[in-house]
Amino acid sequence: MRSAVILVGGAARRAGGREKYFFTFQGKTFIDRLIDTLQEVTDEIVVVARDPGQCERFGHLGEIRCISDIRRDLGPIGGLHAGALEVHGDYLFVAACDMPCIHPGVVRLLFDAAAGYDAAIPCWNADMLEPLHAVYRRGALLDYLKEHESLSLRPMVRSFNTHYVCVERIREIDPGLLTFTNINNLQDLESIDPQADLGQDGTHRPGQESS
Repeated sequence: MRSAVILVGGAARRAGGREKYFFTFQGKTFIDRLIDTLQEVTDEIVVVARDPGQCERFGHLGEIRCISDIRRDLGPIGGLHAGALEVHGDYLFVAACDMPCIHPGVVRLLFDAAAGYDAAIPCWNADMLEPLHAVYRRGALLDYLKEHESLSLRPMVRSFNTHYVCVERIREIDPGLLTFTNINNLQDLESIDPQADLGQDGTHRPGQESS
């Protein structure tokens, strides 16, 4: 069984306080695009929010489960902990909610690359990794997260028996490496889609003049 965890619990400060998962790209919200992609390649999807109140924002997702952090205010580490406890698969793909272009073929590649390892992490070089676009062995995550000092993902990844997957291998599937497109702010979104819908808290929508 292959699982997926989508982390949505960030404070969205770099997006002007707006909820990035409801931004729209090519006619779909980020969260809907992620779910549609991951349903092609996984058996279950869990959305991890920062608290029960944020979970209520995802009631429209139907069968997709939304849970909240058990350990609060730990950033992605807290989301990984809650997600790993909730899913059933031996391996899980983790995605940040601000990556609307994730490629299903790349997700398959990472699952295959993780076999026999604790993790499969895309890498640009020895220092540039993609730990929130990666596959982890559930047992390794739970063992590490029982007791850890750092809130950074890097020490966790370095402690694992990790298969580092070079981006040049990923480029064979996704030539433009669009799968790693990360929307940190409104300018990033406009750079890939000038007519993007900024979501439920935004001010500009297709067919309207921006104020």
